[in-house]
Amino acid sequence: MDIPCRCGITGAGALPVSRSVVARYVRPLAFTVIAVACTALAAPGAKAACFEDGIGCTNDHYIPKNQLSSLSCDALWTVRNTIYDDRGYCFRTARAKDVFSNEDCHVSNTRKLKFNKYERANIDRIVAVERVKGCR
Repeated sequence: MDIPCRCGITGAGALPVSRSVVARYVRPLAFTVIAVACTALAAPGAKAACFEDGIGCTNDHYIPKNQLSSLSCDALWTVRNTIYDDRGYCFRTARAKDVFSNEDCHVSNTRKLKFNKYERANIDRIVAVERVKGCR
């Protein structure tokens, strides 16, 4: 059974991911498990994860604040850190390493990461919602 899922892959299109692949390769993480699976299994050159539930892709539009406000702290954390992971960030915390690993990381300083305007704005929006909800 396929789960509707699209990954932003440079020069390609969508990557369908089956429920069995998600269960086998990705640790369950609330609603975001599908997006992490897409990121982890996408071809080299993947630039963004795409989420269901009205969030969409992290690199091609501004995620509506009302959509972000409806997410749990864990889901907000995952969406935000998926953007960092997509840009090659080398995570330091045990939680982030457990979820994203550092196998393909190449940048250890967040200030050296290069985000497009949507990614930067989406990170800022997520952080603002996390603060309002008391997540941070």
